[in-house]
Amino acid sequence: MTAPDYQTLIDVATWAFIRATDANYPPETATFTIDQQRQIYDRMCRAFHRGYPPGITAKDRAIAGVPCRVYPGAAPVVIYLHGGGFVVGGLHSHDDVCAEIRATTGLTVVAADYRLSPEHLHPAALDDAVAVTRAMAAEGPVLLAGDSAGGNLAAATSAALRGSGLRILGQVLIYPGLGGDRTKGSYLTHAHAPMLPLADVEYYAGIRHGGQEPDRDASVAPLQDRDFSGLPPTLAIAAE
Repeated sequence: MTAPDYQTLIDVATWAFIRATDANYPPETATFTIDQQRQIYDRMCRAFHRGYPPGITAKDRAIAGVPCRVYPGAAPVVIYLHGGGFVVGGLHSHDDVCAEIRATTGLTVVAADYRLSPEHLHPAALDDAVAVTRAMAAEGPVLLAGDSAGGNLAAATSAALRGSGLRILGQVLIYPGLGGDRTKGSYLTHAHAPMLPLADVEYYAGIRHGGQEPDRDASVAPLQDRDFSGLPPTLAIAAE
């Protein structure tokens, strides 16, 4: 297999983003301790933070016992689940992203600070996402959104609440980790891609479960499900 030529595959603007990311979040970060990884990730998020658009506000409050940040707006509510390999990130990491979603859509956004691994193994993060979604959907219709690990949680939450009678109007999954076969396809073609090599994907999968990743568990890998009926309309955005 010929290795992809990322110098030509990736455009100038994206390379600039990659280099800016690497300057704050070195490629070898996954080899550091969990505390070090979180410190580095937080530093990167501060470097990229762009503040709130004019007129946007936020307030923190617990929803179903889960710390959340609410960006008030119109209905329906967008529930946002952040990325970070189930290990890093929180209300701070995607703060301006959520503020921009609020400004662009006009909708209320609720960011959920779900529990992280390795202190809280699966299904802790999913339980938190489901609890927040259930509580908000009991008040009115919701939309789910998330990136990377958060995209995984959004998809798994939709599946968990399927048939509950709660109104999940749709879900936006931004380069979600849905659990494809890591022995074939783009996992191999791009095993050494910038920013997220295959080794890091497998490392964070192990951290989430305290060791071996369970097999054939749709709550971990939504693509393992055998029935995709009854799910909300979905926009899935692949990394490219």
